[in-house]
Parts: sequence; C-alpha cells; structure tokens
Amino acid sequence: MMKGDADSRLPPLSGPEALMESGEAQSQQPSGSVRSRLANAMVGIKKEHYGRGPTAAKAWVLDEYILVVMEGGLTRNEETLLAAGKADLVRQYRLTFQETIAQTTIAAVEEITGRTVATYHSQILFEPTRAFEIFVLEPEQR
Repeated sequence: MMKGDADSRLPPLSGPEALMESGEAQSQQPSGSVRSRLANAMVGIKKEHYGRGPTAAKAWVLDEYILVVMEGGLTRNEETLLAAGKADLVRQYRLTFQETIAQTTIAAVEEITGRTVATYHSQILFEPTRAFEIFVLEPEQR
C-alpha cells in the first residue's frame, strides 16, 4: 500500500488521548491533556515543516520516556518516490530533516512537560506509514 495512510492489518490510531491497556502503565501516565498536547505538537511541527501533517497520532509517557506515533502524512513527492521503490531515499531525507529541526521538536516537548530532554530519536516506516518520535527525559528534580 503506497499511500501508507491505512492498513487493515493494524488497528488505526484513534487519537492522542488513547492509553496503554495496563492499569499500572495508565497510573503512571500524565494527564490526557499532556499526552494530547504532545501528539498535537508533533503533528503541528510536521504540518508546518513538511506542508502536510499526519492523519492521526498518539502519545505515551512513562517515567522518563515519551513515544509519539503518527500515521500517514507523506507528501505527494514522497509517495511517488515510494511507488518507484525509493523507500531508503525517503527515509534518509525524513531522518536528515528531523535532525535539522530537532531543536524545534525538543523545545516543544520541554515546554509541554516542563522537563529537559536528554536525547531524542526519530524514525519512519512504510507500508503502513508510521513516524515515531522518541524522547528520553532527564530525571525529575526532587
């Protein structure tokens, strides 16, 4: 599936407020507002810098880890390259671009969480298209 915006083998991302099913993991999650703001910020950054944003996103926070998963959002030129078998080129471009705007992405997470980002990694997969933003936060000051 070249568009990558949907795949019947995987459940759709329904929204940023969805939580993990484990009661223990849920109890350690910050408010839905923080998760929604994180997901919305990542979508907004993609939309602003790529000209098109993901169609769905979810964010999880557990202790010092943040994971944001986004669905879809490829540009037409990226879809064309994927159809021509150039997935590595699209991935290389996306990851290079994410490195270029890393400070913008990190600043958004730090503003929303009130914590310092220790490290950050971005990744993208195709068929179905999923982008992952992974953050490790510095330990909370006590």
